[in-house]
Amino acid sequence: MSADGLIVVDKPGGMTSHDVVARIRRLARTRRVGHGGTLDPMATGVLVIGVGRATRLLTYVIGADKSYTATIRLGQSTVTDDAEGDVIATTPAGTLTDEAVRAALSALTGEIDQVPSAVSAIKINGERAYKRVRKGESVDLPARRVTISRLDVLAIRRDRPDVLDVDVDVACSTGTYVRAIARDAGLALAVGGHLTALRRTAVGGFTLAEAATLDELADRAPDVVGLPLAVAADRFFPRRDATAEEATTLSHGGPLDAVGLAGPYAVFDPAGRLIAIVSERAGRARAEIVLAPA
Repeated sequence: MSADGLIVVDKPGGMTSHDVVARIRRLARTRRVGHGGTLDPMATGVLVIGVGRATRLLTYVIGADKSYTATIRLGQSTVTDDAEGDVIATTPAGTLTDEAVRAALSALTGEIDQVPSAVSAIKINGERAYKRVRKGESVDLPARRVTISRLDVLAIRRDRPDVLDVDVDVACSTGTYVRAIARDAGLALAVGGHLTALRRTAVGGFTLAEAATLDELADRAPDVVGLPLAVAADRFFPRRDATAEEATTLSHGGPLDAVGLAGPYAVFDPAGRLIAIVSERAGRARAEIVLAPA
């Protein structure tokens, strides 16, 4: 059976994030596998998978900032805001200037209120939005505050007369829909827009450079964990090294004195084992999750 830890997977297109989890369960020979932030089936790239006790770190991974490269097609709207859905409107976009395209995308950067794509996994009264859309219902999702810290235009391609393909590089907060950026740019330019390609290049500090394909993981199964639990936590969180006495207290769920570290942070025992993820309040450091059994 595989060790506890994280795997940075380069997800292929055409699979759901859940499909990847199912594959890793078989390779790692354990049921205890989860993912840190869904990627649409069309999307490829960084999907962080937790195995064993490391599944408890995924809550934090999900909240991390993300980076993507994407292609926005202007001139066509789809029901899903991406290439998976049927085209519902076309407006010739060939006359748009590069300046207009750049200005529309520039207006979508910074802190913005973004309405998620209607075909999304967000629940409305207990049912996922995409299921309601498939039944023919119209779905109104409330806007949410997101931060798009980088939206660089890499290329504007005019390979076809009536559409523009815009390659972009995006860095954003969790909860941002890159599909919605395509939709909103298309709305602003009055031609419609959708996403034709999406590749996630980073989740927090985990990047494509260290991602393994499913074929590569299959070759080394069941030894699929790339970042053992302690290494993963040291990479992702600020670090605090505890004394043996502090380690014992914390592993039993007791609090430590605060040291003024902005949390959450990882606490390690003198042997370098991960004990807990901790945050500080009112002069005490308390475990949010204990990972070393007492």
